[in-house]
Parts: sequence; structure tokens; C-alpha cells
Amino acid sequence: MIIQLEKVSKRYRLDWIFKHITKNFEPGARYALLGPNGSGKSTLLKVLSGHLTPTRGKISFLTDDKTVIEPEEVYRYISYAAPYIELIEEFTLEEAIRFHASMKPLLPGITLEKLRQILALPQAGQKEIRFFSSGMKQRLKLALTVFSQVPVLLLDEPATNLDTQGIAWYKQLISDYAADRLVIIASNDPHDALFCPNHLNILDYK
Repeated sequence: MIIQLEKVSKRYRLDWIFKHITKNFEPGARYALLGPNGSGKSTLLKVLSGHLTPTRGKISFLTDDKTVIEPEEVYRYISYAAPYIELIEEFTLEEAIRFHASMKPLLPGITLEKLRQILALPQAGQKEIRFFSSGMKQRLKLALTVFSQVPVLLLDEPATNLDTQGIAWYKQLISDYAADRLVIIASNDPHDALFCPNHLNILDYK
């Protein structure tokens, strides 16, 4: 999928979060949205997901052959992980995976058992998510996002609550399972800027 921004601006009341962003996000590429806390990275990610409408400008969602995707269908093409998107904590791990897969089919060959193994939680199938550590919850959010059978992955602060081992795990996950997909990461972590060859600094659009 291709996401095209044409002079896109977003305002909350009297405050402009960003102005006049013109950018194409291409299939198979990796992009880092950079800027300090509160600069508007998450807002831009929500615009890119179709959850927020630009105040000015135009956003277009296209298939690889340039067919327009209607706004009400965009969610089928995107999977999104962010600190403000909560898991249903009363679910067990197995229930959470099955519930997610009922809305976003998993990649071919990704079974419940394989997903548990990749998460390194082989004995946690019947454990309720509310008893998971913050790092385990973040791993689950990222795994459900990456293993969704969609062409676009949006990751907001993906290293949140991950230790050094967890960050290495998540980067390997992207390397192994997202090579041919559009990946957009909003992050304060300079390592994610290295991880993504294409950069967009939100401060350039104030």
C-alpha cells in the first residue's frame, strides 16, 4: 500500500501540530518519524492510520497498482501498535490471539503455538494478560501487529517497556517478518532512526 500526503496539516484548537507535510510512504520501505516528546509524532501516525482527519491538505491511500482505497476500508490494510492502544486484560494469551486473529488474519504459517514460541511464553496460554509484566504486554502488542496479514505496520514507541533483550527481539521480528511491508515507526530512540533508512523530523513542519 502507498500512503500519500499532500500539504497535510493538523491543528488542535489554535495550536498547529504540524503544517504542510508532503510525503509518499512507499511499499516495502521503512520510515522513522522523529522528534521530541509532544512534538506530534503520534498525531501524525494517527493521521497515517486513517484514525484522524487532516485539518488541511489531502491524504490518499492507494494499492500498489494505484487503485484508491476508500476511507472505510483503510483499516483492513493497517496494523497498529502504540502505548495508548490497550490489550483486553481479562483475556488469556490464547484468547487475545484468537480475538485479534478473528479481525486481522495472521500471516500464513503463523499458528497459535508458533506465536507462543516466538513470544517465548510457551506456558502462558491460559494466563490472563493482567498478570503479564509490562514487557510481556509490549511483546504481545508488537507480535499481534507484525503477524497480522496486512501491508502496513505502524509502530508508536515500539521499545516502550522493553529491556535490551526485548529490543533486540523486536528488531529481529521486523527483520524476519516485515521485509516486504511498509513500516512506519514513531520513536525517540536514535537506534530506530538507524533501523529505518528514511527519516521524517516533525520539527521541520512546525
